Amino acid sequence: MPVGCSSHQAAIIDRDGAVVATADVLLSVEWARVLDDVSEAQVVIQPDGDCCAAMSRVRAWRHKLAIYRDGQACWEGPIVAPEWHADGTVQISAVDILGWMDRRTPHTDMRFVARELAEIAAWLVDDGFAPDDPGHTVEIIAPTRIRGDREYQVDTGQTGDHLRDLASTGIDYTAVGSRILILPEDHCARVGSLTDQDMPDGLVVVEDGLALTTRWVVHGAEGVRGEAGGVHPYYGLLEQVVEETSILDNASAAAAARSKLRASSPAPVFLDSQATTLSPDAAVDVRSLVPGWCVDVTTTATCRTISQSLKIVGVKVTEDDAGERVSVQLTPAGA
Repeated sequence: MPVGCSSHQAAIIDRDGAVVATADVLLSVEWARVLDDVSEAQVVIQPDGDCCAAMSRVRAWRHKLAIYRDGQACWEGPIVAPEWHADGTVQISAVDILGWMDRRTPHTDMRFVARELAEIAAWLVDDGFAPDDPGHTVEIIAPTRIRGDREYQVDTGQTGDHLRDLASTGIDYTAVGSRILILPEDHCARVGSLTDQDMPDGLVVVEDGLALTTRWVVHGAEGVRGEAGGVHPYYGLLEQVVEETSILDNASAAAAARSKLRASSPAPVFLDSQATTLSPDAAVDVRSLVPGWCVDVTTTATCRTISQSLKIVGVKVTEDDAGERVSVQLTPAGA
């Protein structure tokens, strides 16, 4: 369906798959997709009839929120904060399936040697869900072409943190429903194009100088070290040092440093349209707006003109009395 022209439905699903309640009257809905992190969603429901009794049984982490756009599933994840208000409305806040990773820890001692990073990420997810799987699939979109050594120990660190650490060294990941997609950070399959006419109000181009770094040093396990970059001919020298103890070899540490350098030099430029709404005539399909994919963007609306492919790092969809609004956040491909 065109941007801004759809309606949403929602349901509460038990962990055994049974429908606990449906949103007969959905007052508002907001859901998002994000890159390399956990997205959130929230709905406000006005129960009617027997629905109120069903809503009284909703419990955090036992039940999940499922959101549909024109009858097609677009978001789901465990409920983390149900609220029952005195005016009879029920507000449901949830996180996507990756939220489970922040409540899981490694269940197996594992050491990887010269292993493809996407395969390591897939192992982390599968191991995290192994003792109790709410229903998930992992899809490796393409290999990262980066191999490294990593080590994980039982009950040491949260799996979600391990995934985020891995994402800083050469992979991207995102959740779409119950699917967890893993892809290389330089993935740039195009899913549409946008111009100033598609983003009529509130467009902001931001150069993130605080993220600019021209030399990275990555310290891994004891004695492991890698670096990338140095004195930049334009910016000069801006250095950062990080510690990632799961990295076991110098080559992996150097690869991690190069990945960080690609994301921070030159100064990252973001195109943020979250203050505005995409036009209904925008040449994109909301279903295809998945973080990690790219759109071709041409904008001359600000003093900083842009005409290039930009990677989707965030999508936000809301619907209330004012209708549906879709916004995106974009960054240079490869960053």
